[in-house]
Amino acid sequence: MSPLRPSTIFMSAMLATAMLSDAAVSAQIVTPANRNALVLQNELQMLENRLRRQRYQQQQQQFRAQDREVAPQRPDIQQMRPTCQLRRSGSRFISTCR
Repeated sequence: MSPLRPSTIFMSAMLATAMLSDAAVSAQIVTPANRNALVLQNELQMLENRLRRQRYQQQQQQFRAQDREVAPQRPDIQQMRPTCQLRRSGSRFISTCR
């Protein structure tokens, strides 16, 4: 064998061992106790999400109520009415407005 061959085999073995140990760490073994804990954790997360949504909706309702209270009323503005006159022209009436 050449001198590179044993070192290549050694490095390959080291990489394979490292990959297997990482895979074992990342894999989660599900036992009945772990399963119950996972289920409880998921239920807790769902409840927290539901509470966050409810708080957000209540906050939005409060903001909308505040906006309705603060909304300014339209001031009464006097409107100018045009001064129009109807004049007869033959068999029709013509309106002239100023």
